[in-house]
Amino acid sequence: MTILHVSAVKNWGGGENHIENLCFELKATHPEVKNIVLCVENGLFHSRLMKTDITYETAPLAYNLDIRFSKKIIAICKENKVDVIHIHDPSAIALCIIADKLYSLPPFVFSKKTSFPIKKKKLTLYKYNYPKIKKYFCVSNETKRVTEESIYDKNKLITIYHGTNLKNKSTETPFLLREKFAIDHAKKIIGIIGNHIRAKNFETLIETVNIIINEEKRTDIVFVQIGNFTERTPELLESVKKYNLEKDIVFLGYTPNASNFIPQFDALLVTSQSEGIPQVIFESFYHKKPVISTSVGGIPEIIEDGVNGLLAPKHDPKVLAEKIIHLFDSPELIPSFTSISHEKQLSLYTTTIMAEKTLEQYKKIIDGKS
Repeated sequence: MTILHVSAVKNWGGGENHIENLCFELKATHPEVKNIVLCVENGLFHSRLMKTDITYETAPLAYNLDIRFSKKIIAICKENKVDVIHIHDPSAIALCIIADKLYSLPPFVFSKKTSFPIKKKKLTLYKYNYPKIKKYFCVSNETKRVTEESIYDKNKLITIYHGTNLKNKSTETPFLLREKFAIDHAKKIIGIIGNHIRAKNFETLIETVNIIINEEKRTDIVFVQIGNFTERTPELLESVKKYNLEKDIVFLGYTPNASNFIPQFDALLVTSQSEGIPQVIFESFYHKKPVISTSVGGIPEIIEDGVNGLLAPKHDPKVLAEKIIHLFDSPELIPSFTSISHEKQLSLYTTTIMAEKTLEQYKKIIDGKS
């Protein structure tokens, strides 16, 4: 079979990592499956794919509904006799629908990777309920629950956890955090990985750091944040300056293979206000690093507060700060948390499992059973 993966995202994030992992796994375990990725020309994903052996095509996307992108979808389907189009983001749905209006395309599947509710606007509901979409792959049960509210045929929804790729783990980084930033070995490094977007809610991150450093007067903790800068970045940096936290929180910006830095963390922090399940949590499970997170999206499905990690309500920097301090003041918790998480990750949350479940759905669609 031939699968066309369509991504209309210009940045690099967990969704694009999922596409890579899925293509790598299917090539390794099912070489009879041909995967082609269509991505935005000259975007970060394009740059990344150039360094892999994944088959890919590019198209310009100067604006959201750039017809050139839709025409490229048609051209790829004609040339490669595509069996299923796997759509990986909301923008790509509209581009595929436009293409389908111009040329009858094969069936679609859509990966819902966030727990954002689908807006009840007429055009949005039309897009998400387009009849060519045969399945919705939800990254968590919470994502599935939220998505169900706007999808007419609930039987089309299925949960497939993404997990992490056990075959490509690396701890190689261009520098060591402690060396580059002269971080004393007595200090704990809390890592935060994510692009500077609204969902990640780094405003809460800075409020949390302020409480720990300025109110609790902790001098044994430093924060390192890795991810793409955006239009939100200047305001975040201004907040850091306002609280005099320049020495306490480091913003690295985009760094390739950010998850390779996880072994250098003493803990991972997630401050999101909305998520599916962040890939970085699975990576931290693998590397046996404890996770402190907001209890949003599908995160409570994989972390039980006080059992294999610590959870706090969203938008609550006070509780997050308390959880961080509790973790480092009770170091005996860490081996238990990380051991349980590592076992769960190996048995339930791998890209091998994800790829097999995804392939099963492709086959059902091609066989007309879904």
